[in-house]
Amino acid sequence: MNPFLVSRRQFFGRTATGIGAAALASLLGRAAGQPHFAPKAKRVIYLFQHGGPSQLDLFDHKPGLRALHGKELPDSVRGTQRLTGMTSGQKTLPVTSSIFDFKQHGQNGAWVSELMPHTAGVVDELCFIRSMHTEAINHDPAVTFLQTGHQQPGRPSLGSWTSYGLGSENENLPAFVVLISRGSAARPADPLYARLWGPGFLPSSHQGVAFRSSGDPVLYLSNPPGLDASARREQLDAIGALNRASLAREIDPEIETRIAQYEMAFRMQSSVPELTSLRDETDATFTAYGPQARVPGTFAANCLLARRMAERGVRFIQLYHRGWDQHYNLPSDLRLQSQDVDQPCAALIRDLRDRGLLDETLVIWGGEFGRTTYSQGKLEASNYGRDHHGRCFTMWLAGGGVKGGVLHGETDEFCYNVARDPVHVHDLNATLLHLLGLDHTRLTFKFQGRYFRLTDVHGEIVKPILA
Repeated sequence: MNPFLVSRRQFFGRTATGIGAAALASLLGRAAGQPHFAPKAKRVIYLFQHGGPSQLDLFDHKPGLRALHGKELPDSVRGTQRLTGMTSGQKTLPVTSSIFDFKQHGQNGAWVSELMPHTAGVVDELCFIRSMHTEAINHDPAVTFLQTGHQQPGRPSLGSWTSYGLGSENENLPAFVVLISRGSAARPADPLYARLWGPGFLPSSHQGVAFRSSGDPVLYLSNPPGLDASARREQLDAIGALNRASLAREIDPEIETRIAQYEMAFRMQSSVPELTSLRDETDATFTAYGPQARVPGTFAANCLLARRMAERGVRFIQLYHRGWDQHYNLPSDLRLQSQDVDQPCAALIRDLRDRGLLDETLVIWGGEFGRTTYSQGKLEASNYGRDHHGRCFTMWLAGGGVKGGVLHGETDEFCYNVARDPVHVHDLNATLLHLLGLDHTRLTFKFQGRYFRLTDVHGEIVKPILA
């Protein structure tokens, strides 16, 4: 056996408890679960719209495009930007104005599409960032980039970084929970991989826990027939004793994680059914969230669950709503998708506000990129599609230290390039961590000889949007 490895194990074993643990924490820097500075937000609800919502048809009004509708997009606007394989071979790229009406709302006159009437009613709580941009032009690298800070798989997700940096507020529920819903648009579902809420090289205890919409919310949550709670407790005690013996011998942090996960699973057997049971919600609440709020697995039901999780101190709540990839039939499919999310999102903002939770809960809405100003395929009088577009897109934020009623950034007259106050993916993530009291340059983890962070070596805090 390697003598150096033995002495190192002995060192960690002796410092794992008591005064040794405090000394070790001081040597290793910031204690786990503590922000770098006073946070504005305690938790995050991330309403991720998977597929790339069209900013042109929802929040970035370009009335000037009506005069250019059907005309060729000037080469000077597109420049050298690469196109996806779906439109790179098109002989023509016709400018396509939105078919939907827009109106101004709120104190700052935010333009909102007719597709989002409920969202229009809460615009004074929202901060619209209309100048988001990313390098990725296809779904998987774009979603991976936004969620992990890197286009290639293997890095920890934003939720995992948050769990690692701040820990949990509720010992009976996971710090990081994922809820997935399927949109109403009849569209092939782009894949959502578990690595998007995975811990990467962080300890596996920071993995997001995906809740299911049918059966047990978490796999194997219920005891099998013939096994009651006391028998389960005895079983876990026996397994725990074996694991602790192994931990003392091996000093492997993953064994410690396994022990903690077994105990968390036992506590979740009572906490999760209470969380996911909506029997105590009023008819008025269900009405506010919309007709789908009583249907498990819908976006509306997941928004209501997200509020319940926020009340119970879940640190990071990630919703994925699929179906926003409108390459064709955009007018009909975008209407369906908007109907899925518009009322629940507005209800969630109001619900959090009325319960005194919005100021300490950061809510985020957006997808991995936007859509092109030109039509994919044939442009028809009442029908069109749009390809992926990373050069500019819109996201909105609310609560948690963000100014309400703010319109940040602008795009050019074609909604093709950012014209003012660009916000890169790394800038957004740096800002989100800042609102949680975490310095993105200091939230690091050493792996394979290098210190990694969510924002890599980039990222500037978007200060104008901070309250």
